[in-house]
Parts: sequence; structure tokens; C-alpha cells
Amino acid sequence: MRNLPHHSTNPLQKLFVIVTTVAVVAVTLMFSAVVFAVLLVAGVLGWSYLWWKTREVRNMMRNRSAAAMEQRSAQEDAVGGIVIEGVAVRVDDKPEHK
Repeated sequence: MRNLPHHSTNPLQKLFVIVTTVAVVAVTLMFSAVVFAVLLVAGVLGWSYLWWKTREVRNMMRNRSAAAMEQRSAQEDAVGGIVIEGVAVRVDDKPEHK
């Protein structure tokens, strides 16, 4: 215990330490708020850029999907019902004898 530094009990020094600590915490909070705001704006700008650049592709996909649905509907009307494609598996109930 002899090697520990002696802390003064001067009230003025304690007040200085408290004020300094509060100031450091306030500056840290302000800095983190600025960083968060910059990241948020960058994210919104990036999302907006991608949304704007992909609008033509989205319209093409929407139009092709609508055309495919119309074509499928026309085929169903021509056939007279819905055609369900699938795979059939034959199950043999009789066991093989060797």
C-alpha cells in the first residue's frame, strides 16, 4: 500500500476531475452521434442509388411476369384446364425372388 499514489482530497481538484469526465463523455456522445448520422445518410444514399439504377430491370421483370401469366392463362383456356406436370414412380408390391 505504500507504493500507491496519494490522492488529494482537495475539493477543487475533485470538481475539475468531474467536469473533465463529463466533458469527455459529452464529446464522445456527440462524436458517435455524428458518425451514426453520416453512416445513416451514406446508407440511404447507397440504397437510393441502387433503387434508381435497378428501376428499369424491375419494370422489365414485372412486364415479363405479367406476359407469362397471360400466356399461361391462354394455354389453360385452350387446353380446357390446368396441366400439372410431375414425376410418377411405380411401386411394385410383390417382392423379387432370387
